Amino acid sequence: MSRSQTDRPGFAETLRALNGAQKPGHGVPAYTRWVNRRAARVFAAGAVALGIGPNGVTAVSALLSAGAIAVLLLADPTVLTAVIAALLFALGYAMDSADGQVARVTGASSPGGEWLDHVVDSVRVPAIHLTVAVGFLRHPEHFPGHGWGSAWMPLLFCVVAVGHFMSQILAEQLRRTRRTAAPSSGGTLRSFLNLHMDAGTLCWIFLLWGFGTVFVIAYGLLLAATVLTVAVSMRRKYQSLNTPGDPS
Repeated sequence: MSRSQTDRPGFAETLRALNGAQKPGHGVPAYTRWVNRRAARVFAAGAVALGIGPNGVTAVSALLSAGAIAVLLLADPTVLTAVIAALLFALGYAMDSADGQVARVTGASSPGGEWLDHVVDSVRVPAIHLTVAVGFLRHPEHFPGHGWGSAWMPLLFCVVAVGHFMSQILAEQLRRTRRTAAPSSGGTLRSFLNLHMDAGTLCWIFLLWGFGTVFVIAYGLLLAATVLTVAVSMRRKYQSLNTPGDPS
């Protein structure tokens, strides 16, 4: 049960509780594991101290990401635009991690809150890539490829990202209901090898938005690495879901 306002824990108390109750980081991409989760703990402690619940934190996360998307859609692709958008995306990602921590530390976790978090994520990720496509088409003089010559990349990225997200969510559900085997999560090495799959990498790549050609090259390399990794990941999931798990 969540605490009332009168006995709500303070910032320092909540931060100590969060530091001592973190999820395992085995195989989690490096930025999320060592940067985003730490930043999220600070934001979560602040939210608890202010009396903001997990759904409120999810809403803030969505608004920050929406603000970044609006900047990219409405402003010219400059260095300043790039910095603002990247910062808003990164803050939105940190708040996206903070909502679950608020839920756990306050006992306010609920199926509805988990559903809302997943819905926001399922909208945010394709929206980012579709925004890139619009930017490529609106500013062909800034981004090489003459509009559609480069816009196919974010469209493909959108399809791959949505498919991967669905693959992860469904695999987790099937493992619980069918009790199938889970693939190895890996260790520290995999955290760095999977850095290109990190949501934080996608956030900060927008620092290159003002440098058209550089951004397109970096985004294209990120797409290629993601496609290969998703293909391997889906193969591993398919194999593990066809393998019975430990009945105990």
